[in-house]
Amino acid sequence: MNEYKFSDIKVGLTESFDTKIDISMMDKFLDISNDTNPLHIDENYAKEKGFPSRVVYGLLTSSFYSTLVGVYLPGKYCILQGIDIQFSKPVYVDDTLNISGKVSYINEAYKQIEIKAVITNQDNKKVSKATIKVGVMDE
Repeated sequence: MNEYKFSDIKVGLTESFDTKIDISMMDKFLDISNDTNPLHIDENYAKEKGFPSRVVYGLLTSSFYSTLVGVYLPGKYCILQGIDIQFSKPVYVDDTLNISGKVSYINEAYKQIEIKAVITNQDNKKVSKATIKVGVMDE
């Protein structure tokens, strides 16, 4: 876990990590959310609707934005304050995702930073983007 303090943050600072979506993540998210939309749980239904397989929950993939700020940028001293997400492509089980973020703005008065973040798949296709507002403590 990174430990960037507010005084360590500069515009342009970037961090990223990779994760692979597996079936257990889908099962756990279903247990937590109770989202039984057949697009997420029924392979045949998803194929009938034109998808190659079950579509991964959008908010499952978006949860990695929380990991980005809570573990990587800034990490330990983070408090997530807001997030605006746009989805552009579906994600499927066994996709490998790269989650990256870059500090785009610093608000000295509120000790808040803005991070422009993006998630890409193994084919380097953007699946979502987000603007994240984060408070950063100095310990």
